[in-house]
Amino acid sequence: MFAKSTLDWDRLVLSRLARRTRSMVSAMVLVASLSALLLIVHNQHGPLGSAGAWQSVFPEGLTPAATLQSQSGSPVGVTPIEEARYRALAEFLAKRYRVSQEVTFDLVGLAHGAAHKLGLDPLLVIAVIAVESRFNPIAESVAGAKGLMQIIPKYHSEKLEEHGGDRAVFDPATNILVGTQILREYIRLTGNLGIALQMYAGALNDNEDQYTTKVLNEKKRLKQVVSKTPSLGASNKPAAGRPL
Repeated sequence: MFAKSTLDWDRLVLSRLARRTRSMVSAMVLVASLSALLLIVHNQHGPLGSAGAWQSVFPEGLTPAATLQSQSGSPVGVTPIEEARYRALAEFLAKRYRVSQEVTFDLVGLAHGAAHKLGLDPLLVIAVIAVESRFNPIAESVAGAKGLMQIIPKYHSEKLEEHGGDRAVFDPATNILVGTQILREYIRLTGNLGIALQMYAGALNDNEDQYTTKVLNEKKRLKQVVSKTPSLGASNKPAAGRPL
């Protein structure tokens, strides 16, 4: 894909992901991927600071799933409704794409945080991740698109620069935030979701809009998952003023 082209991946999140994936023999490939990711982030940023690093990505009251855990095991700062939503989506996506459910839970939380910050529908962002990388944080195409949302660093270096440069593209939090920024820019530029998605994919010449169809079909499936979760149907609606 030709898409794309964003905060420090908190040490607590990385530790949590690595700890859980290491316990799963069936997820050996994912363990290796996350280990490589941890090394990249550690070499680039060194020891990460407090949870305050999240604040520029996640507005007050909107936290990622992968935050400090309470004694009950539930993420601190995430409401019961939000957690139920994240878990329902993570369960569906983990089965569909054969990835770790707990890792996917964290990524779903990050996608919600970035989408809310930038005024997009979280399900749209998650659908793009699914189509682009199938939730592989170190996915890389022959065209040079990298990470969860398949960002091409040379086209979006200015967005990556504030997060440490091109190497930050493999940081899940950075990749999701930058990818969401790019998608929002394309939506504002074109005024049309379908065209924006085709632009994101670098497929404007596709008269059949195959990429758009894939993303919107995936979004529809995600919406069905959320609608079946008790008391969550209404929470799927974008807030007033969101373009999607």
